[in-house]
Amino acid sequence: MEKKYVLSLDQGTTSSRAILFDKQGKIAGMAQKEFTQIYPQPGYVEHDPMEILSTEVYAIKQAVLISGAHTDEIAAIGITNQRETTIAWDADTGKPVYNAIVWQCRRTAPICEQLKADGMEDYIRNTCGLIIDPYFSGTKMKWILDNVPKARELAQQGKLRFGTVDTWLVWHLTGGKTYVTDVTNASRTMMFDIHKLCWDKKMREYFGVPESALPEVRNSSEIVGYCDKEIFGTEIPISGIAGDQHAALFGQCCFEEGMAKNTYGTGCFVLMNTGESPVISKKGLLSTIAWGIGGKVTYALEGSAFNAGSAIQWMRDELKMIENPQEANILAESVKDTAGAVFVPAFTGLGAPYWDMYARGTMMGITRGCTKAHFARAVLESIAYESKDLLDTISADSGVELKELRVDGGASRSKFLMQFQADIINTNIVRPECLETTAMGAAMLAGLATGLWKDLDELKTIPALGATFTPNYDEEKVNKLTSRWHKAVNACMGWAED
Repeated sequence: MEKKYVLSLDQGTTSSRAILFDKQGKIAGMAQKEFTQIYPQPGYVEHDPMEILSTEVYAIKQAVLISGAHTDEIAAIGITNQRETTIAWDADTGKPVYNAIVWQCRRTAPICEQLKADGMEDYIRNTCGLIIDPYFSGTKMKWILDNVPKARELAQQGKLRFGTVDTWLVWHLTGGKTYVTDVTNASRTMMFDIHKLCWDKKMREYFGVPESALPEVRNSSEIVGYCDKEIFGTEIPISGIAGDQHAALFGQCCFEEGMAKNTYGTGCFVLMNTGESPVISKKGLLSTIAWGIGGKVTYALEGSAFNAGSAIQWMRDELKMIENPQEANILAESVKDTAGAVFVPAFTGLGAPYWDMYARGTMMGITRGCTKAHFARAVLESIAYESKDLLDTISADSGVELKELRVDGGASRSKFLMQFQADIINTNIVRPECLETTAMGAAMLAGLATGLWKDLDELKTIPALGATFTPNYDEEKVNKLTSRWHKAVNACMGWAED
C-alpha cells in the first residue's frame, strides 16, 4: 500500500495522545487519554510509568481506528515527550523500579544545593548548557539510586535502565529491542556534553550512574527501531524523536537562526533557534540542542516557566472555580482588569530567569471587590507575564530583537490570552491553523527520515496560518503592569526555604 500517513505519539505531562497526519499535515485521526497525577507530598510529582505506556497504546489504537487508515499506509512513527521526567526499570522484566519522577518535581533540591556547594555551576553551564535545578533528569537518577534499594542493586548488576519518556516508550514499543534516546532529550539530563555530543563522564560519575544504565544517543530524525508486530500487526519504523519543546520549534518551521516560538502547555516554553553554535547564557537561560539531523545539530536558547496551563487546570480541578478552560476566558473577558490582583503560578518554583526552587504560588493585591472573574483574569494574565520575562531575557542574551512570536499549545487557543500577550510584548503573535505543532514536529522528523517529505523546504509548505494578534498597549501601560507583576514575583520567592 502507498505510504500516506505519519503517526505521532505526543506523550505529555497530563495526557497521552496519538495523532495521525497525512502528507499535507492534516489530522486524519486523533485520540487522547489523561492519566493520574501523583503528589506524594508537597513539591513531589510522580506518574505511573505503566499507566503512561497503557494510555499511549490506547491512544495509538484509537487514533488509527478513528482515521480509518490501514496500518500498512503508515510510513513512520514519531515520538515527542515530556522531557526531563525520569523512569528507571529492570532490563530483564521491563518493569519500573519506582514511579516516574516528573520534570516539575522539586525533591532533588538538596542534591542541587550540594552541586552548587561543590562548585559545579560553571562546569554544568559550559558543558551541558544548563543551570543547576531539580528540573533536570540527572538529579532524579541520583535520587532513585540513593533511595530505591532495588535500583542500586540492578545498577551494580548492569541491569538498570534509565530513560526519559521517549526511551521508555521506544523500549516497550520495540519489545525491548531498542534502548535509545535522541540528542534533544539527552541534552536535558545534566549529563550530556552538548558540544562533543556524548555522555559526560564527570557528570555521570558524580551522579553515580553507570554507562550501562544510559541509552544510546541518536539523531532526532533517523530510523532507530521498528514497532513490534503485536501492536499493529505490521512493523512500522520509529524514525523521529524529540522532546516536546524541540518538536514544537521544528513543527513551527523555525529552521532559521533567530526564529522563536512559545508553547503554552502545562508550562510555558520559549525557544529561539541559535543556529550551528550554542549560545551559553549569562542570564539564566538554557543552551540546548534544538534537533539533530544527518549527524549535525542545531542549537537553541530556551526559557522555561514551569506552570502555565496547569494554573487553568488547577482552577478547574482543585478550586472547582470553572468547569472547562473556555469558562476561564469568558470570565476574564467579562471584566476590564484584575481589580489590582496579581497571580504568580509558582506551584513548583520559578523557572527562567529567576530559577528559585523555593518560590511558591501567590495571589497578591486581593481586595473585597475581587471576584471570580478578576481571579480568572489574573491567572490568564500571569501566563503572559511569565512569557514576557522569558522573551525579554532571550532577546537580551542573544542580542536578537524579537520580530514575531509563533505560538502553539492548548492555552494559545485563548483569544484573550494571545491578545494580552501581544499587548505586553509589543510584538505580533502568529498562531497556526493547527495548534498540534508539537505532534506535527515529531511527525515531520519521522517523515523526513523515511522519505515522506524530501527536505526542510517541503516541510515549510505544510503549516497554515490561523490568526495574527497585533499589540494595542502603549509603553506606559505595559511598564505599569509589568512593574506590579515583578513586585508580586519578588514577594513569593524563597517561600518554601527552611
